[in-house]
Order: sequence, then C-alpha cells, then structure tokens
Amino acid sequence: MKNYTITVNGSVYDVTVEEGASTGAPAAAPKAAPKAAPKAAPAAPAAAGGAGSVKIEAGAAGKVFKIEKNVGDSVKKGDAVVIIEAMKMEIPVVAPQDGVVASIDKAVGDACNAGEVLATLK
Repeated sequence: MKNYTITVNGSVYDVTVEEGASTGAPAAAPKAAPKAAPKAAPAAPAAAGGAGSVKIEAGAAGKVFKIEKNVGDSVKKGDAVVIIEAMKMEIPVVAPQDGVVASIDKAVGDACNAGEVLATLK
C-alpha cells in the first residue's frame, strides 16, 4: 500500500492505494474489449465488398458528426473525408493519400472507436 497526498481545486486529500487492486481492473478491461470487437466485425465484411485498399481510420473515439465526401469523389492527401465529434470537438479525419473514395463505412450519428475504419480509398 502506498500513501499519497492529492490536492484538487485547493482541497487536500490523503489517499491510500493498494497495488493489488489496480492489477484486477486492467484484467477486466481486456475482457470487455473482445465483446465489443464482434459488434464491429459485421460492419467490416459488409464494407469489404466495395472497399478500397487504403483505410481511413478514426484517430479518436467519438461519433460521426459529418460526412464530407461521397463514394466516387476524388480526394487529395489531407482532404477531410469524415468529421467526428469527440469531447465537444470536431475532428477531421483526412485522406492519407490521393485517391477516390471507395466506401463510407459509417453514417452520421454512428459511434466509432479509435482506429476503427470510417472509409476507404482506392
């Protein structure tokens, strides 16, 4: 056990932390992640039919706020394809290279995780 003194907004708190307690929490988190992964898996095969080889992935977890490009649109490297909203901020997800939008894998309002494919280019 370790003792710490923490100050939050001017209030001082003495906190005791057990080292063994934190070991149990991360073990539970990975068990939750595989349960979420199968939910995302059905969307990937559906998109793979017309998907391009270049993936455009979310940089942060959030929800799709706006779709800037449509399937068939030409894009240049750095063009915003999808805009996600995370923590009240609008974050553009940009094309990593020049190409043509092959698929848009999410709709406005859909939740997304960091690293999840939002669109593809060919």
